[in-house]
Formats: sequence, C-alpha cells, structure tokens
Amino acid sequence: MSNTDQQPLTRDVRATQIPSGNIVELKAGTPVMITQALGGTFTVVAPTAGGLFRINGADADALGKDQSAPAKEAQRDDSGAASFAEEKVWEQLRNCYDPEIPVNIVDLGLIYNLAISAAPDGGKNVDVQMTLTAPGCGMGPALAADAHERILGIPGVSNVNVALVWDPPWSPERISVAGREKLGMV
Repeated sequence: MSNTDQQPLTRDVRATQIPSGNIVELKAGTPVMITQALGGTFTVVAPTAGGLFRINGADADALGKDQSAPAKEAQRDDSGAASFAEEKVWEQLRNCYDPEIPVNIVDLGLIYNLAISAAPDGGKNVDVQMTLTAPGCGMGPALAADAHERILGIPGVSNVNVALVWDPPWSPERISVAGREKLGMV
C-alpha cells in the first residue's frame, strides 16, 4: 500500500473495526485506503487509526464516493406487501459481504435457513438463520445487523429476525460454485 492510494476522510464517520466488530469513530482527515467496495459497504485500511474498518454506504460521501445502488435499495420503502417476493430477500442477502472476503454471505454458504410467514399487519415476517466462517468472529453481530437492515427495507416486510447459529458448523464445502470461482478455488 502506498500513500498515493490513501485519501483523507472528509468528515467524521462511525465505522466497524475488523475483526472485533467494535464501533468506532474515524475522524475527518484520517487517511484511508479502500480495499473492498461490495454490497454498498466499504472496507478501508486506516493505518493511523489501527487497521481495518467497515464503513456503511450511507457514509460513502466521506470517502468521496456516491452512495451505492445496494445501499439505496436497502433504504425503507413502505409501498406495501403486494410487491413482496422471496427473491427480494435473497437479493438483499447477496448484497451482504464479510468485509474481509469478497464473496457475499449467500455464496459463502452462511445462510442456513430462510422462513417467511404472514405478519398480523398484512406484511411479512422474515426469519433468517445464519452462521459465520468462525464462531469467534467479532463481525457476526455487524453482519447480522446488515442483513436485518437490508431485509427490513424490502417493501412488504414487517418484521425481521436474524439469528446467528453454530450447528452445523460452517465449512468451506458450503461455498457455492460462484463463490469458489470468485475465491479461485476451482
């Protein structure tokens, strides 16, 4: 990494420290280098702040970037239950990325179960069971919160529950063909 690849943040931002998952504030002027920009989030290296961080797409302007399409799509749209489709849930889950791995959580095989049921208000309840590549990963709550927020933004969704589960344990065999290709495992 060279200093020419770094740029200063234009304003203070809340960021998630990787891999601990701690929420920190990166100050305006902190030099960062974007290492990954997928699913509407940015993974940045900030050497003077202590390492690797994830910045939400809503804060893209602090990086001199536009808010990405997935981040805009994840914003709440109350147009009603009539437009709900299960595939929209899968699309939003495919926009969730582990900040250290350039493969979405669906193709990584982290989604164990997706259940949809009717909510009392006429909308849909969405329950997701997901795991992590390692039980000690501090990013688990951040990934679950990202999935929750994205799903809740789908028209017709009333309630979302994303639970982290550990049984069965995740293994690389769960990675999809597309994920394996992206990781050079084929």
